[in-house]
Amino acid sequence: MDHRSEVREFLTSRRDRLTPDRAGLPAFGGNRRVPGLRREEVALLAGVSVDYYTRLERGDLSGASESVLDGLARALQLDEAETAHLFDLARTANASPAARRPRRKTDAVRPSLQRLLDAMTEAPAIIRNNYFDYVAANPLARALYSPVFADPAPNSARFAFLDPAAREFYVEWDKNTQELVAAMRGEAGRNPFDRRLTDLVGELSTRSERFRTLWAAHNVRFHRSGVKRIHHPVVGELELTYEAFELPADPGLTLSTYTAEPGTPSADALRVLASWAATAALPAPGAAADRAEA
Repeated sequence: MDHRSEVREFLTSRRDRLTPDRAGLPAFGGNRRVPGLRREEVALLAGVSVDYYTRLERGDLSGASESVLDGLARALQLDEAETAHLFDLARTANASPAARRPRRKTDAVRPSLQRLLDAMTEAPAIIRNNYFDYVAANPLARALYSPVFADPAPNSARFAFLDPAAREFYVEWDKNTQELVAAMRGEAGRNPFDRRLTDLVGELSTRSERFRTLWAAHNVRFHRSGVKRIHHPVVGELELTYEAFELPADPGLTLSTYTAEPGTPSADALRVLASWAATAALPAPGAAADRAEA
């Protein structure tokens, strides 16, 4: 990924979405040639010169201070996730060549984490890495995401954009794909020189028009909690609340859990799914690949 292009396109897209009225500015003249704010208007709101803001928007965040970035975030009305993304882009611009080398990561899940997953018997629990691979899960999560785990290397991004079954599995496929790409944008901002992540983005961009469109929007969001509606091939529709927890001892890994509101049809369906999971032969993440290597 070209860092200067990432910065330029992110700032431009945030400026384009703001109108003078929304920014609290008078709209002088009826013939505006830009869809949102002008550069000089953003500079005014951010408290910097037009020349300096122009330099920033052209992709050069090197040397930008925290106060400048804060002013820019306020001027462009960035939310928490977008502000964090801006600071990630600035850190990359100011990083030394050594710091720009991607850190080596492992997909291995510690045995204690797998024991934790297996101890959660009433809630699906799953661990993904920052390439959106599912690297560990408890039996109920493998049952819940059985269409995804049909692939020997389950990856939520590839499933959502490349597998036709995803449109039926995710009841709100449009919303889910928007959230997924926005989360991937955040990962790319934190790890812009990670070849494996870049390759995943390139693959999806080549094979999915939907992904290309969403990626070009430069939207960013945290994927911490929310509601997911799923149409499961065995138990039908479920509405589940998910919570996502980053694992500080294992950088790059995120634990997600899913629960249903007590007394709802989704809670009943989850119990039926648990019974089905107890009898179905569900492969663990990477199991097929492990057998192939044996």
